[in-house]
Order: sequence, then C-alpha cells, then structure tokens
Amino acid sequence: MRIASVAAIMAFLAVPVGITAWSQDKADPKAKGGDKSELYQQLNLFGDVLERVRRDYVEPVDEKTLIENAINGMLTSLDPHSSYMNPKTYKDMQVQTKGEFGGLGIEVTMENGVIKVVSPIDDTPASKAGIQSGDLIFALDGEPVQGLTLQEAVERMRGKVGTPIKLSIRRGTKDPFDVSLTRDTIKVKAVRYRLEGGDIGYIRVTSFTEQTTAGVLDAVEKLKKEAGNKLKGFVIDLRNNPGGLLDQAISMSDAFLDKGEIVSVKARKSEDVQRWNAKPGDVAGGLPIVVLMNGGSASASEIVAGALQDHRRAIVLGTRSFGKGSVQTIMQVSGGGAIRLTTALYFTPSGRSIQKEGIKPDIEVEPAKIENIAGRPGFREENLRRSILNPNDRSGDKKDEAKPEAGKPGEKKDDKPSTSQTAPGQTTPGQPTPAKPGESDEPPKEAAADYQLLRAADLIRGISLYSSRAN
Repeated sequence: MRIASVAAIMAFLAVPVGITAWSQDKADPKAKGGDKSELYQQLNLFGDVLERVRRDYVEPVDEKTLIENAINGMLTSLDPHSSYMNPKTYKDMQVQTKGEFGGLGIEVTMENGVIKVVSPIDDTPASKAGIQSGDLIFALDGEPVQGLTLQEAVERMRGKVGTPIKLSIRRGTKDPFDVSLTRDTIKVKAVRYRLEGGDIGYIRVTSFTEQTTAGVLDAVEKLKKEAGNKLKGFVIDLRNNPGGLLDQAISMSDAFLDKGEIVSVKARKSEDVQRWNAKPGDVAGGLPIVVLMNGGSASASEIVAGALQDHRRAIVLGTRSFGKGSVQTIMQVSGGGAIRLTTALYFTPSGRSIQKEGIKPDIEVEPAKIENIAGRPGFREENLRRSILNPNDRSGDKKDEAKPEAGKPGEKKDDKPSTSQTAPGQTTPGQPTPAKPGESDEPPKEAAADYQLLRAADLIRGISLYSSRAN
C-alpha cells in the first residue's frame, strides 16, 4: 500500500490503500550496522532496559505500551513521515480511506517539537475557524505539545463529534492566540468544480482519494457541456492539497497528457526503479491549463503539477509547494498493527527530486487582497467642450456640449480629487459614509477573495485570445 501524502494524516485525512508495496529486501551485510553480532548485542541492551523499567519504575507500567512506544520512537527518528500504527490506529486509517471520519479537518506534521499545519481541509471546522497553512500548534487545551510524539498529539486532537478543543497557535511574527474548535464528522469531497466567468472551467482538488480521478473526469465533461464552445481552458486548483494516493496522482496526470513519463519512484537499491507513462488521450482536448499551488500543496499534488509542468502541458501559478518527495509504504506487522515506512523517493519526468525543494511556479503570484479604486467619473474626451466629432459617426447629430456638473450657481469645481482632514473613522457633513464590509458597493466576495484565481483566469483568456488571433 503506497501513499504519497503528508505525515499524520490518520486523524484528519482519508488515506486510501494504493499500489502494491515494495517487496521486503534481505538485509544488506555491507550496510551500516549489518554485523549481526552487534545487532544482537543491541537487542540484548533493549531487553535489559525494558526489564529494568518494568521492574523498577516508580509506578507499574504496561509492557505492551512500552514496546509500542519504543517501536514508534525508532520509526519517528528516521524521518517525519515514518511511524507505527497500533491495531486501533490502523483500523481507523482503513475506515478513513472511504473519505469520512471524525476530527478537525487539518493536515499536520511535526516540526521542532510542535505541530505544524500543512493545510486545512475545505469546509471543515479548521478551515471555517481560519486555520492557515504554516500555523504552529504549541498547546492543546492549554497543555503543551512539546515532548509528545506526532501520533500522541494527533490522538489528543481526536475525540467524539461535538466535543470542543482549544488550539494555541503561533502564526509568523504575530502574538500567540487561541482558537476554539468543535470536533465534527469530516466528509472529504475530493473534487469540486464550477464555471468561472462563463468560459473557464475551475476544478478544485482537495485530496487524492479513491474517487479523485473519476471526479476530475466527470467535472471536465460537465464543464464542457455547460460552457459549450465558449470554454477557453481549465484552472486546476491544488492549493492546500496535502496529497493522498500515488495511483490517483498518476491517473489524474495521465488524463491531461498524451504521452511521456508521469513520475518515477526510486527505492534504496538502484535497480528498484518504477516508472509510469501516460497513455494517449487528453480529456481537456488541448485547451490551456493553469495549475494553482501554494505552500500547502504536498506530495501527490506535487506529482501532478510536476508532470504537467515538465511536459509543458500546464502553467503552474502561485507560490512554491511544500516539498515532500518521499513515498510511504504501509506494511502490516504481527499483532494487527502496521508501520508506515518511507521506502522511496519520487522524481518528476525531467528527473527532478522535489524533496525539500518543492515545485517552483512558472509565474509566482502571492495571495493578495483586491480593492476597487474609484476613478474620477465624468471626464472623458467626449465630455470636453468643442471636442471633435468621431469621423466614423455618420449620424450627423451634433453632440451635446458638456455641461458643468450640478451645483450652486457660479460654484467652481476643482478637477483634483478632494482630500479630507477628518480623523479616521469620522465623516464630515455632506460626505457619504464610508461603506462597511459587505455593503453593496464592495466588490463581490468571490471576486475579491481569490486574487490568484483571477490571475489564472486572465492568463487563460489571454492565451486563448492570442491563439485565436494567430490563427
């Protein structure tokens, strides 16, 4: 079972079972620590310590818990994405494969002893509360997470649906603050879509579950029918997509590629290399594609963006992605549990490893807030006195000369925009009250909230216009 997603997804993201695991190799006698006599000495040391703890610790201890914690400590010391799942956790992960689970709706990893948010999941308690990619969670219900393993912290964030939890968060250089959330049933809808502006197909992919590729194909067909011959291209939004199944990332990339390599996976041994190639057929029919990415786009979403970018099939727009280029294999072990072990690294078609590097966008666009700037109304060439008529105007009607704006008789109007000496928050008599957020003269929320999407749509329209003129 191979996955390409961020660590600690068991609590918050359904991680379906994917491609068959790598076969377990025999121990390499030349590898570091390969001397069996030394290995047995270390195992004897472990047994000695275990017995002393069991016998002499100040309180009675559960041997099973000690062993599980020792195994988890061994795995987590390898990298942030390897871990041990006891039978309960492993069963929970299998249930989450179906895309419905209890939790807060955030993807997390461990960084310097604190929990780091990779990305919130759309329409979950975390996203509704304003949790952002890059937030650091340093306490849960007032108790520090320092000293906890990632798995322990994840377990504490779990709980019954409807129960509250308080997260203490650091965000950049801002002062720490608390966010209160209520645990909920998280239903992950992997694909959403809509027609943007009547001519751009917008497809939002939140995660790579069993149904992701099928959802994308369905979205493409329905958008084609809805837009007809007006469709100019597609925006594939992979922002804050933490990853998921490797096979779904491959099949989704294949849907937009006619040929060529999609991704290669290289394991410990040089001969253990797997490659996946695209089959003929592009569901988008060659229409322009823009992929949106940000720092919350990880693993499987980076595979898709890297494949489309390397084959020059899409323009990647946004900010640098998360940079997780490793593949984890789920291996069931005795006792009903399983280990999540990093077994390989993946590479884009051009041979790039994005581990710690991420996918760099072709066009870097930071998130921004859009504000309408009111222009000076009523001053154009046609409003000036004695302006020359347009020679193409055959009506012969004489244009009305510009009339001065209404006002008191003899009152002069200053062409310069007026400046106010009023203190912030105050208004002077006769001046309109500044609009409050949400009032009618503010631009629509959908248009103002997503600057990156607007840039992507404008880019597709520009490509379409240029192509039509060239033809």
